[in-house]
Amino acid sequence: MPRVKNFNAGPAALPLPALERARDEFLDFAGSGMSVMEHSHRGKEYEAVHDEALALLRELLGVPDAYDVLFVQGGASQLFAQIPMNLVEKGRGADYLVTGAWGEKAFSEAKAATAMLGASARLAGTTGEGEGKEKRYVRAATAADLQVSPDAAYLHLTSNETIHGVQFAVDPARPFPDAGKVPLVADMSSDFLWKPVDVSRFGLIYAGAQKNIGPSGVVVVIVRKDLVAAGRKDIPKIFQLRTPAENKSLYNTPPTFGIYMIRNVLAWLKGLGGLGAMEQRNRAKAGKLYGVIDANPGFYRCPVERESRSVMNVVFRLPAEADEERFVKEAKAKGMVGLKGHRSVGGIRVSTYNAVEPAWLDELCAFMQDFAKRG
Repeated sequence: MPRVKNFNAGPAALPLPALERARDEFLDFAGSGMSVMEHSHRGKEYEAVHDEALALLRELLGVPDAYDVLFVQGGASQLFAQIPMNLVEKGRGADYLVTGAWGEKAFSEAKAATAMLGASARLAGTTGEGEGKEKRYVRAATAADLQVSPDAAYLHLTSNETIHGVQFAVDPARPFPDAGKVPLVADMSSDFLWKPVDVSRFGLIYAGAQKNIGPSGVVVVIVRKDLVAAGRKDIPKIFQLRTPAENKSLYNTPPTFGIYMIRNVLAWLKGLGGLGAMEQRNRAKAGKLYGVIDANPGFYRCPVERESRSVMNVVFRLPAEADEERFVKEAKAKGMVGLKGHRSVGGIRVSTYNAVEPAWLDELCAFMQDFAKRG
């Protein structure tokens, strides 16, 4: 069967060259007579992969020396608890800016984690409108939405809300907030490496791999060394960020194949010209989609304010749910999958992550134009 055009939100499309490299090396990695999955994580063969992946991350993002780059097992949801467990001292609080469903989840988990440790998590701002199932998120936050506590351990935000299609720092009118001396912590799971980012603006960046840089089971963490050093020591060692920082993310057995695939994806990304080239590619892809949506206002409707429209997850509605169901069915018949919106909001969602090829967007946009004409 030919490969489909994969628009899933995560796990998501991986670059074909990265997959082909894995296929070619699957049974015999580096002439060793075994798969990379069979190698000891203490052996020189795997360690070379591990080191290269860490080095590529530093190179692509220009990570300053004052930061550690870590691989953590699990997913970003684990970090929802692990970050406040590490960074919020007893008697202090952490601030949370909520602009969508993943920000809600991070805030909820932080409240539970800090309560166990004699600390707290506070809502510093939200862009949610309505209540319960009717709650809507249609924009990134501005300075007017935010009240940061000067004594906060950090301010947490979600850079791209995958479900609602809301993203910071796409448009100059919606930059990342200025938290002053309070460290900024960002969940970048669904827009990590979509464009260059000034790492020095953040105290900590974390990203689950399965959306934009690899398979599930690995989280990339980029964190200021002083925050790691000051982190709590009254939590289990396996949850302390200093543990992977002091052991090159090899304290215990890492997800070796996941990190190997991240290495492959990063090498592919570097070969395309790095993050500057990727930003141009991604903006062009999303621009085509929004162009079709805006050219057919009587049929397609994007609920997100223009300044906050995501480049990674383009969401829109059709006149009726029956139209949306038919849209997904017909697209699938043409080899385009993963277009159904999240169950909590419905509609259509097109994930245009780094690995999604521009030609796929051309085909999807042509389908959308034809579908709108047929009504």
